[in-house]
Amino acid sequence: MATNNSTVPEARAALDRFKMEAASEVGVNLKQGYNGDLTSKQNGSVGGQMVKKMIQKYEEGMR
Repeated sequence: MATNNSTVPEARAALDRFKMEAASEVGVNLKQGYNGDLTSKQNGSVGGQMVKKMIQKYEEGMR
């Protein structure tokens, strides 16, 4: 069974900071803990921004 636990605790904290940064950039007000009151569109925009930034960093590393 799959779980949503990181094997490295520091990775969880870094991912949370990254998520909050991405949310801020797209204007979504995330709070610590439960965010079930957000729409799928809002959550999707945060995830999309995270992927966009990861691809951008990867492409910068290829230069």
